[in-house]
Amino acid sequence: MGVAGAGGVQRADAPHVVDVDAGGVGLSAIWAPAGGRVAPRCTVLAVHGRGMRAAYWNSFLDLATAQGHAVLAVDRPGYGASAQAFPEGLPLAEQAEVVHAVVKEHARTHDIGAGVFLLGHSDGGKAALHAAAGDRGDVPLLGLDTSGTGYRYDPGALHFPSTLGSGASRLNWGPLQLYPPGTFRASRALLCETPVRESGETVWWPVQYEELAPRVRLPVRFTFAEHEAWWCRDEKTLGTMASLLSAAPSVTVEHLRAAGHNVSLGRTAAVYHLRVLAFVEECLASAAGVAPGY
Repeated sequence: MGVAGAGGVQRADAPHVVDVDAGGVGLSAIWAPAGGRVAPRCTVLAVHGRGMRAAYWNSFLDLATAQGHAVLAVDRPGYGASAQAFPEGLPLAEQAEVVHAVVKEHARTHDIGAGVFLLGHSDGGKAALHAAAGDRGDVPLLGLDTSGTGYRYDPGALHFPSTLGSGASRLNWGPLQLYPPGTFRASRALLCETPVRESGETVWWPVQYEELAPRVRLPVRFTFAEHEAWWCRDEKTLGTMASLLSAAPSVTVEHLRAAGHNVSLGRTAAVYHLRVLAFVEECLASAAGVAPGY
């Protein structure tokens, strides 16, 4: 992937596909350096959802780099370049170990600015929460923002359809008018089967969340689309979800109108992404010791 400038010449700081080393595990990723800056203000590690690829985050890249942040959007284990090495994928906890290795190696070879900000979607948010809960402190983590990642499944989603299988359209997309024309045709390149080891542990997520949430010590922000169909979104469930993050400095739960589960592909993607970047600013201020109201 690249962004061409005038005359079809690709900018030196344009997003492009790279191979990253994660403790001996090779992953594919999209690397977007901070726009026009020698050093980024921070580095966003973006983690895609089930049955997708790193290019899910394409519409986020220019907004983030324009604000001086670098973005590394990885293909999770079992996706992209690692699909052959992990044909059945990895459980989320093991994916989190790979995420840690990616962060550590990237920090060794790149200026990460003030630290790494975790950005997740759906199952990618689950992996990011696992990673935050297992934070070793060897690389500063600033915060975690995820969309389409909840606590308890909606009863209508308990058959857990695959991204490509029957029933996936309603759960993963919602009403078709929420997406720009051509979205579904363009998204075919992003879609793939969910690796079986990842899919097989889906039912256990509420139990996993209850165990790992108290160990997360980062500011956390959740976003749920108006037409989210995977998760229970009643006040009691969301309140319990937030309260379980008992060690997090702050927990925010927000709702995004006119959006379906795949918020970063919809018409309101820019709204969500700008809110993510506003949260990044809050986390940067907190890390720098700036009081609220700065």
